[in-house]
Amino acid sequence: MKIKKAILTGGGRATRLFPITTTINKHLLPLANKPMIFHAIERAVEAGVEEIFINTNPGETELQKYIGDGGHWGITIKFFEQTGGPQGIAHVVKQAEKFIGDDPFLFFLSDNIMIGNLKEIVDEFCKSNDDCTLVLSQVPDARHFGVPVFENNKLIDVIEKPTNPPNNFAVTGIYLYGPKVFFKAYDKIEKSARGEYEISSIHSYFLKNNYKVGHKEITGYWKDTGQAEDLLTANRLLLEQMTEGSFPNHGAVDKSAEIKGKVQIGVGSRIGKQVKIQGPVMIGENCVLEDCTIGPNVTIGAGTEVYGANIKDSILLENSLIKVSINITDSLLGKGIKLIKRENGEAEAHRMVLGDKTVIEM
Repeated sequence: MKIKKAILTGGGRATRLFPITTTINKHLLPLANKPMIFHAIERAVEAGVEEIFINTNPGETELQKYIGDGGHWGITIKFFEQTGGPQGIAHVVKQAEKFIGDDPFLFFLSDNIMIGNLKEIVDEFCKSNDDCTLVLSQVPDARHFGVPVFENNKLIDVIEKPTNPPNNFAVTGIYLYGPKVFFKAYDKIEKSARGEYEISSIHSYFLKNNYKVGHKEITGYWKDTGQAEDLLTANRLLLEQMTEGSFPNHGAVDKSAEIKGKVQIGVGSRIGKQVKIQGPVMIGENCVLEDCTIGPNVTIGAGTEVYGANIKDSILLENSLIKVSINITDSLLGKGIKLIKRENGEAEAHRMVLGDKTVIEM
């Protein structure tokens, strides 16, 4: 058995990341200066996947523009709309049945960031006789996840978001299924109390009906990037584990600038006077930095200009302007934002134009 097909998620509203996700699909948010979903695609390709099917919200166009047809990775990518509104993770898979057919497949929630060897897990599944493999990770609070239930070290059930988890394991958003089994089980489950077809219901059905369900614990890092702090943590860990060769300098650097550690500078970017950068840091194309301190663990999107600020442990999206003496840390700043000094001297109060659910700590 070989896994050549994968379903990746590209839909949803990501309300926990408002206001950033009111104007950008969550899966396009940058981690280590590349869209989040690219990391999932790369993991799938490394594991041997040749065809990927991505679900989208109705009317979505940006995701398709960014990702393309898969030629960049030497594979085929197709998109399908999530019709009928949000009805649960299992429903996403059901809608891809016409693409999957009777083949085994990988299902990967694209907002899951994994630092570890997915190919090893896939290869092990393909050599087994299992109908399904669940990838597990230990978490501080399992109440927000599907949780495996063990009895005498044997997996006997999976429960969705339990109030009192029986252990601290979470079923991650990485699943492997053998031929035909998923869609047979889907026809047997019902919607949960919250009106969704839960993926945990599929796995519970498997375990109660003598299907062979294996499990594998991730030994590296795994994170479900549901909130801003999760994105920042994932960004930091991705930057830290990347090699020196992933941080080329294609920009112009003033001789007075101090650069230490792993620092990528994009084409057309200019690092001016009195700039200090402590890697790991990634600076996109056509950026301007002057009289500022950047890093560690910072990514700056293309076309952004920074003057006078001190920024660390943060993600800045493209085409923004920061032109004020300010310390910024643990922050996620959206596209085209402006932080500027008032022209007529010091302000007695701050003047702001903020979107819904903006968070500012001052």
